Amino acid sequence: MTEHLTHFDAAGQAHMVDVGAKADTHRIAVASGSIRMKAETLALILSGSAKKGDVLGIARIAAIMASKRTADLVPLCHPLALTRVAVDFTTDEADNAIHCRAQVETYGKTGVEMEALTAVQVGLLTVYDMCKAVDRGMVMTDIRVTEKAGGKSGDWKA
Repeated sequence: MTEHLTHFDAAGQAHMVDVGAKADTHRIAVASGSIRMKAETLALILSGSAKKGDVLGIARIAAIMASKRTADLVPLCHPLALTRVAVDFTTDEADNAIHCRAQVETYGKTGVEMEALTAVQVGLLTVYDMCKAVDRGMVMTDIRVTEKAGGKSGDWKA
């Protein structure tokens, strides 16, 4: 196998990857995930009458803010100047779920997959936080990168 874990040096010690010699390119990553809940919880969110306010609006802002703080949360991530973060929530009444999709972009030397994943996870965590008083059994699931573009490794889609 020619692939290796890039966050470890030859001695097996964790390190931040040196991206200094890499070319600046337009980098895009898309991540998605879902939170499943009781039908009553989803109805409460959709009605806009949740006690803490506009659940999805606040979750969108939390997701965007989290993407910008990824390097503070994940120890070996590079701090990045993000040029775009778009977060969308869709509801799925048949599955009693809310789906989150985050697209993150930058122009730089390293990708934004971690920022997109962080946005999705924190967006879903915010939904949980705002609704836990009525539904502690919510489940976050299927959080993953669905596509990336840019960089030496090129484009990828799940």
